Amino acid sequence: MAPRLFGRGAQRLALIATVVWLGGCAVGPDYRRPDAPSVDRYTTQPLPAATVTADTPDGDAQRFLAGRDVPQRWWSTYGNDELSRRVQMALQHSPSIASAQAALRQAQENASAARGGLFPAVDANLGATRQKQSAVDSGVPGGAGPFTLYNASVSVGYTLDLFGGVRRGIEAQLAQRDYQQAQLDSTYLTLAGNVVTASLQEASLREQIRATEQIVDWQRKTLDIADKQQQIGAKSLSDTLAVRAQLATTEATLPPLRAQLAATRNRLATYLGTTPAQLDAAALTLDAVHLPQDIPVSLPAQLVDQRPDIRAASAALHAASAQVGVATAAMLPQITLSGSAGSQAFSRGDLFSAGTGAWSLGLGLTQPLFHGGELLHKKRAAQAGLDKVAADWQQTVLTAFQNVADALQALEYDAQTLAAQATAEQAASQRLDLTREQYHLGATGYLNLLDAERSYQQAHITLIQARAARLSDTAALYTALGGGWRQDAAAPMATSASPSNVSR
Repeated sequence: MAPRLFGRGAQRLALIATVVWLGGCAVGPDYRRPDAPSVDRYTTQPLPAATVTADTPDGDAQRFLAGRDVPQRWWSTYGNDELSRRVQMALQHSPSIASAQAALRQAQENASAARGGLFPAVDANLGATRQKQSAVDSGVPGGAGPFTLYNASVSVGYTLDLFGGVRRGIEAQLAQRDYQQAQLDSTYLTLAGNVVTASLQEASLREQIRATEQIVDWQRKTLDIADKQQQIGAKSLSDTLAVRAQLATTEATLPPLRAQLAATRNRLATYLGTTPAQLDAAALTLDAVHLPQDIPVSLPAQLVDQRPDIRAASAALHAASAQVGVATAAMLPQITLSGSAGSQAFSRGDLFSAGTGAWSLGLGLTQPLFHGGELLHKKRAAQAGLDKVAADWQQTVLTAFQNVADALQALEYDAQTLAAQATAEQAASQRLDLTREQYHLGATGYLNLLDAERSYQQAHITLIQARAARLSDTAALYTALGGGWRQDAAAPMATSASPSNVSR
């Protein structure tokens, strides 16, 4: 009897809840993402079709392909297997990826939990109470009992979402899930960019060290000749001291370069998810890395969809918009439906027997009247939060456009710098060869030779740095454009450590 009564009551409760919910509205603003800046290019002046060329490695022209999307595995355009292996290793083993993935799973579960507010809460209750009633309570002289009262019931409670407070809360949690997804994509993108940049810096430092060591060898040979010529009286002591000083100066540049290389390797190990002592990465050289020549440049209107940080800002704006609705709904009436059905008996065997059934249906209305201004100020705080996040969104977009413009112009000027530096290095090399020949013929002195060596060293090191800058700035453009990350494509590429093997 009791279950039948409860079933009818539950049906009525569900019917009333459904009708009211369908007729309800969601207060607060409906989210709409702001429009992207209405521009057709990133830079003040239109980009050239291609950069200038230089007669040196990595001196090829780079062509800007407007309207093309960045390839997802953009690092593969460098044509180096070791570089690709490093990026893949980082995506699989970096704790930063695992952390971002866990944050996304947490947000997904919170969003699923929030959906529970749309449904009635059903609870089963089973209990036994030992009690004795006084004469006043029982109406029996001397009182009643002691006796044990057994009860078993099912209760249902439901707060009607008349003004959409629950739905706005779900909307906020879903937006938070989207935010964490964008943060995960941003972690993918940032990590890949860091690995590529650190690898290129490592290659550049190795090349600078190798070039400096060659110059040290030349200067040591020159010093040996100077010592011998001084011993036979062909050269003065001042000439020998000048060579010795130049050699010491050049040697002094090696420890800082080696320290930078060690620090870069240590940083690379962290990106790859290992310790410096465990780093197993083959040496990378600039000559083994190829400059990407076809550079995709996405349309400005697409940037807001491609950049993970902009998508994260959009999701944060969506969540803040929904929170205004939550705060507004909290100030409005709330209707609660409740019901229960069960049985009470003095022995367990009599539960659900004839005459022990009991049920109830309830309807409650709550209208906040005075909370010391709490609800009003929470609503105003939510509106202020929305204004803040909207301004943050605009700043994020402006910064993104700045990043792309900086990277595009850097590539244009990098090519010009490399061309000029290649000319300077070639001239310095020719001057050094000529000065050495003149020195061996006795047509010039040590000071001229040392000056020529110093000029060549500076020009050659600067050329190496210019090559590395061009490669690194290409990576900066790829990341500034969003790196080609897509939610449905990122997961197969980065199967980092998941909590599937963690005890639950």
